[in-house]
Formats: sequence, C-alpha cells, structure tokens
Amino acid sequence: MASALLSVQQVSKSYGARKAVDGVSFQVRRGQTLGLIGPNGAGKSTTVGMICGVLRADSGSILVDGEAMGQGASAAKRKIGYVPQDLALYEDLSALENLHLFGALYGLKGALLKERCRAALELVQLADRAGDHPSTFSGGMKRRLNIAAALLHDPQLLILDEPTVGVDPQSRNAIFDTLEALQAQGRSLIYTSHYMEEVERLADHLVIIDHGKVLADETPAALYQRLPAQAALYAELGEEPSAALLAGVQAQSGVQDVARDGAALTIRLSAAVHAAAVLAWLNAQGMPLLHFATAKTSLEDIFLNLTGRSLRD
Repeated sequence: MASALLSVQQVSKSYGARKAVDGVSFQVRRGQTLGLIGPNGAGKSTTVGMICGVLRADSGSILVDGEAMGQGASAAKRKIGYVPQDLALYEDLSALENLHLFGALYGLKGALLKERCRAALELVQLADRAGDHPSTFSGGMKRRLNIAAALLHDPQLLILDEPTVGVDPQSRNAIFDTLEALQAQGRSLIYTSHYMEEVERLADHLVIIDHGKVLADETPAALYQRLPAQAALYAELGEEPSAALLAGVQAQSGVQDVARDGAALTIRLSAAVHAAAVLAWLNAQGMPLLHFATAKTSLEDIFLNLTGRSLRD
C-alpha cells in the first residue's frame, strides 16, 4: 500500500463559541484521489484552509510528506497546489503572463518557468489562447487556467475546491480530462464538490464530514455497503396495487422495502440480481406492467442517509 502523503490528525478549529472542525482525521496516499464532501457549513472549507496553511488549527497536526504545515513560508506549503473556488486571475494580463507571474512567486525563472507554463497550458487545453486575456475567456476556461497556475511549482498534492461551479457541460468535461491526466501521472488529489456524480467519477476514496466531524472515511465500495438497499426497481403498473399485492412484493427474496405512489412502485433491493425475480412474480399475478427501470444505490443516497435531508442554507 502506498505511503501517506498527507496526514491530518485530530485537527480542530473554532470561531468563537462555534466549533467549525472538531477532531477531523484522515489521510491521502500517494497517487490517491480523495473526495471530500459534506453539506454547506460542514467544515470542508475550514479543513482545506488548514491543510493549505491559510488557517491555523487550534489543535491537532497536519503533515505533508512528513513536513508539518505551519503559517508563512514552509516546505510543506510548496508541496501543495490549491485551486480555490473563487477565481484568482489578473484580467489585464494574458493567460501566459498570469502563469509567468504565479510561477515567479514560487521562485521559478528562465527556461524552467517557460517550460512549466507551456506544459501547464497544454495540459488544460489553453495553449492556443496563451496570448489572450482571461476577460475574453468563458467561466470554464478561467477555471482551467486556475488549475494551470496551481500546477506550475509541480506540487505533490493538488487540492481543488468546487472547481466546476458555474461551468457548462463541455467545460466540465475538459476539467475532468485534465484531472484524469493528472491521475494517470500518479498525482495525489483532494476534490471537494456538491456534485455527487463528479466525486463518483474521480475519487477512489471518500471522506464525508458534517458538523465538523468525519462521518465516513472509506472507499466507495465500502460506503455502498452501509445502506441495506443496494439497488432499486421502479415499476409502473396498469392499476393501483392492492394491500395484498404490496405484501406479496415485500415478501419476495431480496426486497428491503416497498413504497407506492398511485400505481407506481419503488422497490428497494439488497442486490440488483433480485429485480428479474420480482418482475416475474408481478407478471405471474396478472398485474399489467406499463414500464419498469432499475437503478443502483447512488453516492447521493449514501450522502443523504448519513447527513440527513434538511436544508443547510
């Protein structure tokens, strides 16, 4: 198993009487993509701020490749690239000039700086717009340029905070292409997002936090085992089912529970393999079946099961 590149141990942070982060612990291994998810106000941004050294933890420790994260310049900070949710670009400079500026802040210069800027623009598919100003870019292009800026100093760990907010589907796919190329290079990533399908696509490990505490720190496969229902069968019947028929469905092998909405049934299953037998049983009862569909338990189902469904505005 790969060694830990990032180690967060019992980290806490309070703002007055409010504890934003309460004893959070997790690790990111080399070459791993960790999805950090939670409702609004869960403590994600505060946790990321402490990992990057922007915020000081009240207690606990953060190690990056064995180096303690602290305030000011540090060896640990240079091993992290941060892509903030809010765009950090100079509109009156060209894309290439933006990268030259950010690279110089990391101490890069000369041929190395030029090569890093060229490679970063190629990676984010903006090489043909190097001379254009970000003011002429779409929101997705600006976010890709932000990613390029975070990669100039060749960080071991790239942290992306909601990198696809407000972008169109084409730009979102371009960002995914970039991140999957980084994964292929063996780069370690932390990805925070409210879009569960993005986290499912990119992450091989998940940390779910709420109210400043870690609720889950597992692989996606392990998380899916937390819910008794692993799949669902949606069946639209030709007529409303009787109480006896509902009881019969509930008694079928693999059925966890049954919900009715008029003539439509949502049947939660312990595994998708049971769907065919349930459909065959319904057919044997002479029940007209107008439409049916199956679906696997989603990460959103797990997320809501752990954090609840109440609004967090």
